[in-house]
Amino acid sequence: MSASDAPPLPWQQAIFKVFKEGGIRQVAYVPDAGHSYLIRQAVADPDIQDIVLTTEEEGVALAAGAWLGGQRAVLLMQSSGVGNCINMLSLLQSCRLPFLTLVTMRGEYAEFNPWQGPMSRATQGSLELMGVTVMRVTDPAEVEEVVSAAFDAVFEAGEQVAVLISQRLIGRKKWVSK
Repeated sequence: MSASDAPPLPWQQAIFKVFKEGGIRQVAYVPDAGHSYLIRQAVADPDIQDIVLTTEEEGVALAAGAWLGGQRAVLLMQSSGVGNCINMLSLLQSCRLPFLTLVTMRGEYAEFNPWQGPMSRATQGSLELMGVTVMRVTDPAEVEEVVSAAFDAVFEAGEQVAVLISQRLIGRKKWVSK
């Protein structure tokens, strides 16, 4: 069974609940197995526009445009995509735009792909250097509270927040040849 076929975990359902209750109208993403449940829910929800990106920095601009157009958006990405966003994150600081991203971590727990390690180690520091507040979740019981707190910081206080979702929380990734 692949990650996209697995039944949703309670913490994944809790994240989507925060999205719905908070009025998220746009979900931007580069396809990622770690976010597959949230992506499927966004695609199926008629109140949410799902936007597939070619690269993660497009999602920063999309979230800014959504806010300026009166909507709330979230960017879903892997830790490897954070490096693609560094220059675009300056837009958020210069214009003081609210921004929420959920980042599934790679290069941590039981990683099989050595290419994921360097950006994983640099993800939190890179975001913080660009003025983004970082919150990390490793315990499924804390996910809803942390995502909800991030949501409020972004959409009530106008902050820029990244929630890093531990690779251990998502589960081991295994290379499967077909």
